[in-house]
Amino acid sequence: MSKGRRPWRPQITRSEQMRGWVFFALYVFAFPVIMGLVQRSFDGQLPVAEANVIYYLLCVVLVFLVFWTFLRHGFHLLLDWLPENLFAFFTGLVGAGVLHFICSAIPLPVENPNLISYPEQFQLSPAATVVILVVLMPIVEETLFRGLLFGVARRYSRILGYVLSTLLFAFYCVWQFVFTYGTVDLRYLLLFVQYLPMSLALTWCYDNGGSVWSPIALHMVINAVTLFTTVY
Repeated sequence: MSKGRRPWRPQITRSEQMRGWVFFALYVFAFPVIMGLVQRSFDGQLPVAEANVIYYLLCVVLVFLVFWTFLRHGFHLLLDWLPENLFAFFTGLVGAGVLHFICSAIPLPVENPNLISYPEQFQLSPAATVVILVVLMPIVEETLFRGLLFGVARRYSRILGYVLSTLLFAFYCVWQFVFTYGTVDLRYLLLFVQYLPMSLALTWCYDNGGSVWSPIALHMVINAVTLFTTVY
């Protein structure tokens, strides 16, 4: 442990951890399927953007219900360790940008569907797209992948926490692309390389800042920049 580094302290309670794993499994595997079934049942008449806002609002409400003590404690840590969290935020932002520039030079056999869909979604419903990508999604995903996954693994090994949190989040961002165009195309899993810089920066931010609200803020900024660059 480096000089001056704060010791890692478990932040999620045992009860939150048990409820959190159930919510984690539902969010990753069940909720997207249920949402798809709901949208198909309306035969294309359900406004997709507005429906997604409601979906993520419900997910955020569930996150606060499941992880209330953790999120409240994280806010106090943000204020108590403000210099550490600001340092982790800005170094994570710079690191994500540099690594993204390097990874973007790697040739891939498929194009990222998000880079195509974001401008379309923004054109149809700009407010809903911003709310989902910049506000709601980061709160849910950082609580799960950094707060829960990294936080639990970090108790046993810092390296294990980085590996699990970084790789699993990157794969989570791309696994649904495999089924995007009505066929199974495993080449889309290679797109996880594009999400590794962001995922590593977010994990770094939480590990070095100490509050989950720092990677939430960093995730918000990265998503905002991504949306801006794809739209404009």
